[in-house]
Amino acid sequence: MRTLIIEKLTRESFEPFGDVVQTEGAKHFMINDGTTERFHDLARVETDGGRTLINLFRSQPRQLPFTVTMLERHPLGSQAFIPLTGTPYLIVAAPAGKLDPSQVRAFVSDGWQGVNYAPGVWHHPLMALERVSEFIVVDRGGDGHNCDEQVLAEPLWLMQEALEEARAEARV
Repeated sequence: MRTLIIEKLTRESFEPFGDVVQTEGAKHFMINDGTTERFHDLARVETDGGRTLINLFRSQPRQLPFTVTMLERHPLGSQAFIPLTGTPYLIVAAPAGKLDPSQVRAFVSDGWQGVNYAPGVWHHPLMALERVSEFIVVDRGGDGHNCDEQVLAEPLWLMQEALEEARAEARV
């Protein structure tokens, strides 16, 4: 069983899977007579003929070590997770296309960074850490099958030690 290295979540490291939703480095400007700062166009929402849904997910915390046994994907639209609680969480993703377990990567969010998976990107369901965490989730509704799940032939490990190393590096 392969242990995944947990990486710091950055726009560059996550680029093969979609967008990191964060204010740092984002285009921004003042609106509403200078009372509101708008961080503009943080992620590309794609719905391929469906309609855009805005949801609230409440995720129970996962304990490490954790065994990743499956991944899912949404072929007809993007799926964004925007944290509301400021608590770090884990992201596991693999590029769109045929699932290649050797391409699976793990990331830790600082708790304020969201992610937007591009259509067809393989990912694990939400993995909150430490406490119950809430997320705004933007994804596709409407007709058509839009969720594929695949069980991994060989499970992958997420270890506490790897998380601690990533947090030390990122100061998360």
